[in-house]
Amino acid sequence: SYRPYDSRSCFFGPEFMDYPRRELVDHVAFSNNICLGVGRSGNAIPERPWELVAVASKPLDANFYARGGVNAFPMFLYDDNLQSENLSSDFRTFVDAFYSHHYGPEEILGYIYAVLHSPAYRVRYAEFLRIDFPRIPFSEKRDHFDSLSKLGWDLVHVHLLKKKPRLKLGRYHGRGNDEIEAVRYSPQEQAIHINKTQYFALVPEDVWNTHIGGYCVLENY
Repeated sequence: SYRPYDSRSCFFGPEFMDYPRRELVDHVAFSNNICLGVGRSGNAIPERPWELVAVASKPLDANFYARGGVNAFPMFLYDDNLQSENLSSDFRTFVDAFYSHHYGPEEILGYIYAVLHSPAYRVRYAEFLRIDFPRIPFSEKRDHFDSLSKLGWDLVHVHLLKKKPRLKLGRYHGRGNDEIEAVRYSPQEQAIHINKTQYFALVPEDVWNTHIGGYCVLENY
């Protein structure tokens, strides 16, 4: 069984980066920090499943997602170079009491990130995710929390390009001038072609079809 928690209630106030906001920039732009970027109302792109979640180590632009409107939740706050966790007191009390254990902000962010990327979660709460912010179900079993937290934290590092999965995917092949003439994916070859002679393989179709916020990640990358 699970206890739900509104994602907005986990953190202090989210900010939109439609223009430079000192209340967010000062905590992120020149600091060692991570922002959880969450979107609201996934039905703005009705043909796609909910995918409005990402992380960044720099301030997020308002148009980070194709539909616009990202809410940035910094993991830490900085005041006169003093670091403090950006977790509401009510949420901190809830987590500590629920698990009879004090988890660090990195462990909590890892758990939340894993949940929001879970296909089962996205399917089960699809209708709700179309109209509001995501709610985070917290497992009553501490070992489940620990496992998801580790998986999510590893995924955070992969998405920030701080960790490279050892899957031997996307090797660069062919000779040429490395010019990107057109990006074309071949399901039969499981390859991404950038011109007539050069391509990346092996790229499984599921990997190519990965979208975040309405964008095909590899096509844009």
